[in-house]
Amino acid sequence: MHPLLAFARSKQSEIIALIRELVECESPSDHPPSVNRFVDLLASKLENTRQVRTFGGGRFGRNLLAEFTLPGMRKQRDGQILVLAHSDTVWPLGTLAQMPSREKNGRLWGPGVLDMKSGIAFFLFALRALRELGIPVERRVVLQVNADEEVGSESSRPVTEATGRHSSAVLVLEPGTGLSGKLKTARKGVGAYKVTVHGRASHAGVDFENGASAVVELARQIERIAGFTNLKRGLTVNPGVIAGGTRSNVVAADAHAEVDMRIARLKDAPALDKKFHSLRPFDKRCSIEVTGGLNRPPMERTPAIRKLFQIARGCAAELGVKLEESSTGGGSDGNFTAALGIPTLDGLGGVGEGAHAVNESILINRIADRTALLAMLLSKL
Repeated sequence: MHPLLAFARSKQSEIIALIRELVECESPSDHPPSVNRFVDLLASKLENTRQVRTFGGGRFGRNLLAEFTLPGMRKQRDGQILVLAHSDTVWPLGTLAQMPSREKNGRLWGPGVLDMKSGIAFFLFALRALRELGIPVERRVVLQVNADEEVGSESSRPVTEATGRHSSAVLVLEPGTGLSGKLKTARKGVGAYKVTVHGRASHAGVDFENGASAVVELARQIERIAGFTNLKRGLTVNPGVIAGGTRSNVVAADAHAEVDMRIARLKDAPALDKKFHSLRPFDKRCSIEVTGGLNRPPMERTPAIRKLFQIARGCAAELGVKLEESSTGGGSDGNFTAALGIPTLDGLGGVGEGAHAVNESILINRIADRTALLAMLLSKL
């Protein structure tokens, strides 16, 4: 058995205990005090650090940056390895009452266990393995934990991009794809538009003809907007939320739709944006206002990303694990670094299912090999 895998297996009970401690420190994106409490807990778990600092995230919790002391650092190569994680979860405070952290049926369960607190625990034990086994690491290793990834990375994006520009490779601790734990070498870009229609209110019974219904106009626009989808190009447009009007006996003066868009290729963004801003009303008495756009560029599968995956696949083979790659429609903070041309490998965290769902869980029998894979990658990049 490979020494790194043997080490991770010998520490599995400790890794499980850390995962559960992190899960039981709830940290919803919209509650900064809870996120800050999690960041403080995580900072207390960091060992052999050169530097640890936290910094404000505006209306969100604090972000964390840490650099570590590892074997072999006297012969350091240029360029650092950036490890990306996030502290926030989609689960509101009190979720543990209905979804307690528990170990059952070969899995660990709980809010945030897959997305992505298990990945953070794997990384900390990967560092411990490198130190205790004396395995040299030739690049600086920096951990960045963002507080607002689940809500668009508004405050952390500039930091991610700035830190990314100094990096030779980026490893993202998001969960793998499916129960086989495929790594993610491509992600779609994510955007959001709000389409607002302004009409003219009137009494639906007494003065119907003088009204211009924003609701009716929006309904016609929604069909047009949905038609922007182009599945062959990996481009989807989903009008997901609609609202408008005040009462059924009032011709609606205002209505709006919130639209999700996903693109596989960055070059498709300008044409799609032009389509949104070219919307014109069917009823000339109405007007249309469009806001929003692309907020997370796609992570496209570049030759550099493919090369990074091949290194990871070779490491996994040494551990006796078959590693595959995947693409996904969801975004992560790795999208930002990949868009800068930095080799980025995503999905190195937990193996399981149910992210953002009541069955969120990870497979216990994949804890050791994931931890060992992270350690080996750090030593070979």
